[in-house]
Amino acid sequence: MLSAMDLAKTHRTPQGPLSLFQDLSLNLNHGESVALMGESGCGKSTLLHILAGLEQADQGRVMINEQDICRLNDSQRAHLRRHHLGVIFQQLNLIPSLSIYDNLVFQARLADRLDKPWLEHLITKLDLQLLLKRYPAQLSGGQQQRVAIGRALAAKAPLLLADEPTGSLDEANAEQVMSLMLSLVKETGTSLLMVTHSSHLASQLDRCLTLSQGRLS
Repeated sequence: MLSAMDLAKTHRTPQGPLSLFQDLSLNLNHGESVALMGESGCGKSTLLHILAGLEQADQGRVMINEQDICRLNDSQRAHLRRHHLGVIFQQLNLIPSLSIYDNLVFQARLADRLDKPWLEHLITKLDLQLLLKRYPAQLSGGQQQRVAIGRALAAKAPLLLADEPTGSLDEANAEQVMSLMLSLVKETGTSLLMVTHSSHLASQLDRCLTLSQGRLS
């Protein structure tokens, strides 16, 4: 499903170059859920952005659907994301000018893969029925998180990348949102790679990787 080989990334800082990782490799199998942990600033979000084709690695390959996204141009990477990836950003990135319903269907429509029965199922499971005509600013943090999950899953993309999807929630809400996400991921057989700082949430996934000093273990 996802294979990354020999990735390297260095950030330029006022103090000089900062190497986040060198010769980093990982694999994610079909239907597998993997947590990615590590200290703040170690490069977890950067790695996720590289895997999603949102940021370029200095070297290495990322294979998704038998395509090396590091060798694609911007428009080819955007096409691959539309059809093969769901992404839940740390800042959620809901579109403030669109209703909750239109946010939910946004990616599925772009991919020409809007399945209305599946969408209705998502709306019910995520308890969004009474919120569809509202706008993101009118929702609580937990409600916005559920919308972001629904949008990412609505297009039935085979791979979901999630960056701290419950990071802004208290423990009870985080547990509820995580349970919903994992249940829906299992229904579709979606592969999941999730950045998290919570060892409790990480323990609910199939396996856990830790990024430390530029290495995965």
